[in-house]
Amino acid sequence: MAPGTIPPAEALELAALITPTEHGISSRVLAKNGGGTVTLFAFDAGEALSEHTAPFDALVLVIHGALTLTIGAKTVEARPGAVVRMPAGVSHAVNAFEPARMLLIMLRERPA
Repeated sequence: MAPGTIPPAEALELAALITPTEHGISSRVLAKNGGGTVTLFAFDAGEALSEHTAPFDALVLVIHGALTLTIGAKTVEARPGAVVRMPAGVSHAVNAFEPARMLLIMLRERPA
């Protein structure tokens, strides 16, 4: 098991796997291998990940709260249960306008 990842064959509560940071962002890698990573994030209200690009596709799954994702020129509001794909090479940013949690799944294989 890689450091910081979760143990195999156990049912774990996502809420118990991360401690939110007041006025900040917390993250924890849940799984990582050559194919990608799964990272749990907790945002306090008003926190954001600034605009950046990644060489790989990524999926955002909103677990709690609400997030605004800016992907290229498009703005998407995502609430619990929503999944949003962020394509490789396209600038994106994440803003939490209320406390929120999300799973970020990075797909390490470059698109064809």
